[in-house]
Amino acid sequence: MSSASEFYASQAAICAQAASECDLPRLREKYERAGAAWATLANRETDIAAARDRRLAEAAAKAANGGFAAT
Repeated sequence: MSSASEFYASQAAICAQAASECDLPRLREKYERAGAAWATLANRETDIAAARDRRLAEAAAKAANGGFAAT
């Protein structure tokens, strides 16, 4: 996991904790929405990193195969 996705996940956890400790309904909803946004960012960052790793692996395999795609 990248440092960005770790940061986003930690922010989501902080928001979840704050929401669980909050007595005011509107403030709790605010923390829940913020936590959902942070979680979405963490998931997106993880997906982007996985796609980047796949592209790098495919490029390495192609280079190892003399520049031709494996069939």
